[in-house]
Amino acid sequence: MKKVGIVMGSDSDLPVIKKAADTLKALEIPFEVHVYSAHRTPEQARDFAVNARKNGFGCIIAAAGMAAHLAGAIAANTTLPVIGIPCKSSVLDGMDALLSTVQMPTGIPVAAVAINGGANAALLCAQILAVEDGELAARLDKKRKSDADAVLEKDAGIGQRL
Repeated sequence: MKKVGIVMGSDSDLPVIKKAADTLKALEIPFEVHVYSAHRTPEQARDFAVNARKNGFGCIIAAAGMAAHLAGAIAANTTLPVIGIPCKSSVLDGMDALLSTVQMPTGIPVAAVAINGGANAALLCAQILAVEDGELAARLDKKRKSDADAVLEKDAGIGQRL
């Protein structure tokens, strides 16, 4: 199975990345996590992206706040799918990061999830990898059913609480 690469611009993004990592673990998807900055360590971020395919990655999650150029910098150096997680900061509540993540020029696409959407970034990677992996697709189906069952259980109990 291909691995998922997770890159965060700062270790302050770790709470968001933990949600992604926990989701990947639950789905039994191997991953690696790194801290590379698009601005402070551009050579390392570029090297990671350039070599990602040959190093066994199938997609990459890039999380960053504020200017949030990391996902775009990664995507500029690989043709693997890149999912950007805009991270909320004390400035503009993450809207700056969201816009920086989604406003990519033609030819360098970055998929984006919600601000602080670590779990959904991992699920999107899982869905991409599941295109060619029937066992992973089955695990995703099982998770979806479990999630639906949890909602229906809450629905069944809500009348008793009112």
